Amino acid sequence: MFLGHLGTGFGAKAAAPKVSLGTLLLAAVLVDLIWPALILLGVEVVEIRPGATRATPLDFVYYPFSHSLVAVVVWAGLFSLVYFIVRSYKRGALVVGALVLGHWLLDAIVHVPDLPLVPGSGLKVGLGLWQSIWGTVLIELGIFAVGVWLYVRCTRALDRIGSLGLWALVALLLLIYSGNFLGGPPPSVAAVAWVGQAQWLIVLWGYWVDRHRRPA
Repeated sequence: MFLGHLGTGFGAKAAAPKVSLGTLLLAAVLVDLIWPALILLGVEVVEIRPGATRATPLDFVYYPFSHSLVAVVVWAGLFSLVYFIVRSYKRGALVVGALVLGHWLLDAIVHVPDLPLVPGSGLKVGLGLWQSIWGTVLIELGIFAVGVWLYVRCTRALDRIGSLGLWALVALLLLIYSGNFLGGPPPSVAAVAWVGQAQWLIVLWGYWVDRHRRPA
């Protein structure tokens, strides 16, 4: 899931208007930023296997430290705690923690049963929506559309950057999502990991746009 996670970040602005969009997007994709780093370090394992599911050619072989339920609860708690220490905004801390945890819940909907509950356990879950391309697209686009709508509804642009910058980001994300489906399998696992790390650019773009908008 890509757009769905980011959509929750956009939409969470309505629940915590004082939190920057960049921080909300970071919380929403935090797990998917930790994962490629662990792939590059050789700690976790993914394989490119066309046909693994209808929506993605990736076979998530081993990723207990980034994507097990227990690990995500820990990441959510740490992110929430750090945010509260830095910003002293209780509501914001709860919302960003919920976004990190919500990442796992959304993944559990789309993944086939490959999400571990506890590191080292053989018990894995996943409802397998990725076996349906149209189901996946409808769910992701729906979450993304609602999230962007909530963000636009609860903020106002201060200048052209706040307006054009936001819609340029939305257009880029839709373009990336389309490319994921229309393009071929990635050339290597390293390429997958580095593209995953490129999500930092989306987070930075979120900070930039939000500085040019204010709560409605």
